[in-house]
Amino acid sequence: MQVAVVTFDGFNELDSFIASALINRCRGDGLEAFVTTPAPVVTSMNGVEVTGQRPMEFVAEADVVLIGSGVRTRDVVADDRIASRLPLDPSRQLIGAQCSGALVLARLGLLGDMPVCTDRTSRPFVEACGVTVLDAPFHAEGNIATAGGCLASQYLATWVITRTLGEDAAHAVLDYVAPVGENQETAERALRAVRAGEAALR
Repeated sequence: MQVAVVTFDGFNELDSFIASALINRCRGDGLEAFVTTPAPVVTSMNGVEVTGQRPMEFVAEADVVLIGSGVRTRDVVADDRIASRLPLDPSRQLIGAQCSGALVLARLGLLGDMPVCTDRTSRPFVEACGVTVLDAPFHAEGNIATAGGCLASQYLATWVITRTLGEDAAHAVLDYVAPVGENQETAERALRAVRAGEAALR
């Protein structure tokens, strides 16, 4: 199973790197994430240059697509050329968005009447698209999920691992990366957030 972590110029390092690092701890179980970029090299909001592991065309074959956020997301959604390179299909893919990545899902017409999670800076722009924003860190409906707040990227990764490999696999990853002495608490908090986000509108 392959995960495309879509990463644009101006990206937030926490969003792309936390999600991909957590998911890649499941390589031995057949789940692998790749930083996927529209150009060979992209530069983060803090000036970190990163070479993409996969080109944008990879999103068409990926089993999971996570859209990262950044300071140039509004430029991304205004660019028809970039939108045309994101042929996402929730009928066969798990699709997630981090913070301003919700704008990309709205631009692609994938949300319908689904509410989303996003960060405080992006909220007014997401709402301007006619999308309801929740005061929550994570929300999922079917094969689409959104997370709000940089550190909520761990919840997006937890959702992906849980949906593909199960809660035990997600718990093992979270337990390993948690601050020492907070292992159980960290793992349970993330799993609880994902369960709550999936059950919110049932």
